Amino acid sequence: MAKEELVEFDGQITELLPEGRFRVRLENDHEILAYTAGKMKKNRIRSMVGDRVTVEMTPYDMDRGRITYRHKPEGARVGSGAPRPQYRRR
Repeated sequence: MAKEELVEFDGQITELLPEGRFRVRLENDHEILAYTAGKMKKNRIRSMVGDRVTVEMTPYDMDRGRITYRHKPEGARVGSGAPRPQYRRR
């Protein structure tokens, strides 16, 4: 048997809940309970209220999902732009 197809939706985190769970409002105004995927935990990607995320859901339970991607905010830059401090080797 082939593995089940997952459904992906974009949404926004509206509430942080205990035990690493989040309440996410999808683009179609449906609210679900979601948790962070393993790769995001492994790479220590933090999600906060207001972040845009991509959620995977199974067609059997449309009230729960797994956050698989956190979208970067508009105009975000990597790094602060400040020069790194110079350290001398001894």
